Amino acid sequence: MASSDVESRADGSLFSDQTPSELDALCPSPPGPSRPQRNYERIGGRTGTSFCQTLIHLLKGNIGTGLLGLPLAVKNAGLVVGPVSLLIMGIIAVHCMKLLVKCSHHLGSKMDRPSLSYGEVMQYGMENVSWLRRHSHWGKRMVNLFLIITQLGFCCVYFVFLSDNVKQVVEAANATTVSCQVNHTNQTDILVPSFDSRLYMLCFLPFIILLVFIRNLKYLAPFSLFANLVMTVSLVLIYIYSLMHITYPINLPKAGRAKDYPLFFGTAIFAFEGIGVVLPLENKMQKPQKFTQVLYLGMSIVTFLYISLGTIGYLCFGEHIGGSITLNLPNCWTYQVVKLLYCFGIFITFALQFYVPAEIIIPRILAFFPERWEEPIDLVVRTVLVIITCALAILIPELDLVISLVGSVSSSFLALIFPPILQLLAFHTEGLSPLVFIKNLIISLLGFIGFIAGTYIAIMEIIARNGQKHEDGLSTYMVQ
Repeated sequence: MASSDVESRADGSLFSDQTPSELDALCPSPPGPSRPQRNYERIGGRTGTSFCQTLIHLLKGNIGTGLLGLPLAVKNAGLVVGPVSLLIMGIIAVHCMKLLVKCSHHLGSKMDRPSLSYGEVMQYGMENVSWLRRHSHWGKRMVNLFLIITQLGFCCVYFVFLSDNVKQVVEAANATTVSCQVNHTNQTDILVPSFDSRLYMLCFLPFIILLVFIRNLKYLAPFSLFANLVMTVSLVLIYIYSLMHITYPINLPKAGRAKDYPLFFGTAIFAFEGIGVVLPLENKMQKPQKFTQVLYLGMSIVTFLYISLGTIGYLCFGEHIGGSITLNLPNCWTYQVVKLLYCFGIFITFALQFYVPAEIIIPRILAFFPERWEEPIDLVVRTVLVIITCALAILIPELDLVISLVGSVSSSFLALIFPPILQLLAFHTEGLSPLVFIKNLIISLLGFIGFIAGTYIAIMEIIARNGQKHEDGLSTYMVQ
């Protein structure tokens, strides 16, 4: 096994009490006494994470491939409706994160626990209601199930992102120049046709399997730091290019088609789904009472980045914007390198996202085998999980639709539906006002409607595109 912590969970449920996070490996919890509920602060000057460290982790937990897909999301919603909707969704997402932290403090104090995971907050919240107490363990399992779906969904997106971008670089390699000309199409100029993007996924598969065999993520910490650096530089270059090549006059629709708005919702909530890192970060802070400041500052930066890149990217590339803005970058070495650097960052991030479902699933499976079989079974399960994510990506090789589907299916529950319900469960004996009840009901209802509509539209679009590709392939074959 990777660690004694994993071994200690081997006898637990598939959805165990302790929900792991990639932060558990890269930013382990400091030892020491628990903190009181009202005036909580870690004792000792060298334990816990600082304000700036927590802010960096929060930014990293929210900025990924979802950011690169937001220009297309703005196109689906419209030039005015899109940014306004992103702002509203950002405010609601931050409010739900704050609700989760508030419920964690309240229930942690009642249960005499210094910190709680997301699943434990749901479990103890249900225990707080007499008629739900017998079934409280299902609340924890449900949260952990959606965490597994979300994290493996992220891994599927990474497969598609890597294949699309590397395929584009390879196909344009012979035509790549030093000069960066304006490119308003949805792809870099293709001069050397290559094989299907799904074959690229299969090429990445053995390397990603080897990557997830690294069970102690501390060994990946230097690579993760470098990946964060190159992704930051890449984003700066993307911003510069998009700002310098906005086309005038701007004749883009202020509002998109109503049937495309659910796709916007799925992509946007996929981008904002950083709620899974909120409690681990707050639990690891040197001065947790300052986490609210970190949350508001960090999510303000994140929301600004989302709105600005989504709007600027759409203004630059217009109706031709791709599933990731990197697919619109011009055919020159500077931006080809940008794509490759971002792909490296996503490749490393795959291991971090994979850590959560692996550490939930693998200990339960190992509990059925003798200790001498733990090592090979662990590797087999990791291999099977990666193959499953690759197979799902191959079945749906459409980056924008995969992002929207993952966001609609799982991120909507974790980021919008569960937190308001948690507040009603945790504080139902505290005399919540009718306005709070109505507000929470509206947020959860909006999240549920987004889940239904976003999932349906994404699936319909996937079927339609696959059918169109099949017809195009058949007509090409008949012509030949």
